[in-house]
Amino acid sequence: MGAESVQFDTTEPLGALARRALGFVKDDTAVGLGAGRAATAFVRALAARVRDGLRVRGVPVSEATAALAGELGIPLVGLEVEIDVTVDGADEVDPDLNLIKGYGGALVRERIVAAASRRQIILVERDKLVPRLGSRGRLPVEVVSFALPLSRRRLAALGLAPTLRMAGESQFVTDNGNVILDCVVGPIVDPPALERALRAVPGVVDTGLFLGTADTVLVADGTSVSELSRQR
Repeated sequence: MGAESVQFDTTEPLGALARRALGFVKDDTAVGLGAGRAATAFVRALAARVRDGLRVRGVPVSEATAALAGELGIPLVGLEVEIDVTVDGADEVDPDLNLIKGYGGALVRERIVAAASRRQIILVERDKLVPRLGSRGRLPVEVVSFALPLSRRRLAALGLAPTLRMAGESQFVTDNGNVILDCVVGPIVDPPALERALRAVPGVVDTGLFLGTADTVLVADGTSVSELSRQR
């Protein structure tokens, strides 16, 4: 499995990604709205199209995205609708378009919205491309607060040196009321096996490994955007 590349001329990286992603949005559809810098740029670009008459409904992956989209005038709905396309970001992308997500803490809702979508479009800058998942050294894992001590011990026993994510002096709390353990990883030899091991840990809700979810990755590199498509 691999990816094929098509080049597009652009100007400013995040704005160029957002504009290119708009080409995947059809009129009178539901659109999954991601989290992070690139996804935020897309939400702003989409809102401008809505003001010009594009009819869409947004399904946000986080409370912060919902607040921004609402402020910008994008009508919001929930999972009662069928989502045509979701536009989101990622923290790592490997050559097969597998992802690590969750540095922003929205991984559970990101996965749910992606699963409810016909197509997932990922927006990244070139530094997010890696030869193997785990190359940036960090893998987020969302954990039920009650299970935190047990989950942390079990993850440590897997050699992952989990660290509780903080927000200032307090624990970082996800939109789902859970906590995040950031695990130390190197390049992951077998991501599916690691995913299975993590999900077997009591209290683990989800992980930052998004394997096989992305259909297209748009990559900004200076003044151009590459389109990488999964070969199925």
